[in-house]
Amino acid sequence: MSDRVLFITLDSCRYDTFVAAEASNIKAVAPFHKARSPSYFTYGSHSAMFVGFTPGIPGAAEPLLDPKFGKLFKLTGPGFAGKGTEGYTLQGDDIMEGFRRLGYRTIGAAAMGWFDPATETGRHLIKNFDRFAFPGPYHLREQLAFIDSELSSAEHEGLPTFTFLNVGETHVPYWHEGASWRADDNPCLPFQTVDRSADCRARQRACLEYVDRMIAPLLHRHLRGTILICGDHGDCWGEDGLWEHGIAHPMTTTVPLLIRHQGKPVARRKSSVPEGLLRRLLGGFRRGEHA
Repeated sequence: MSDRVLFITLDSCRYDTFVAAEASNIKAVAPFHKARSPSYFTYGSHSAMFVGFTPGIPGAAEPLLDPKFGKLFKLTGPGFAGKGTEGYTLQGDDIMEGFRRLGYRTIGAAAMGWFDPATETGRHLIKNFDRFAFPGPYHLREQLAFIDSELSSAEHEGLPTFTFLNVGETHVPYWHEGASWRADDNPCLPFQTVDRSADCRARQRACLEYVDRMIAPLLHRHLRGTILICGDHGDCWGEDGLWEHGIAHPMTTTVPLLIRHQGKPVARRKSSVPEGLLRRLLGGFRRGEHA
């Protein structure tokens, strides 16, 4: 079977939401970890992740879980070769181009406006996908139908695939198809003075549980391959008087992270890093090798 890579971002999903949610399909992929995102808003975070700086556990010194130690997706080139702790070594101006050069069909579907191909920022983010769909927020069913069709086509051709899915249901105003509340009722507005944190918490959790049910077939399709699931950032729900994201705060940069690498769940190791490997890595850092 050709290699399959699946990268899902649960837009704005807080770590505590993920812990509380009944998301059995996602949680079956791999152990989940409390991680730090590379930014506190969608464009900044995806720009970083698309060149290999995915969420991680700072100081863990474990491959894949700590991108400083070993990235899941590592862009290499003259003067900054990989350290041997990477999941995939790629060449190009982003990871999609890297996978394309290796013969992968690159497929993407996004919900949030930063990916809109009608905008310059959107065109920048999606330029190296072979096939991309942007139905807008809260259209997960349409996104999944597009991905299913594209994966079936690639499988028919015997091609390995890299698939990206940006989920919008977990983004403000926290709404999903069939929800019992109005889509235009946003409980998380910047600078609001009314405390609607209880609504935020309940609704984002309900949206995540809806997403979990909807993406189960997609996850099952990739269990023998590689799966990365994470929040791109979180939201503030009144902490320090702050609401929503786009602001630097622990609640906007603390996210869930799950990795399944080539069919194997990635968990924290109980043993320490092998001394020989640690010396080699530290030597590379001292020489100033590219992060």
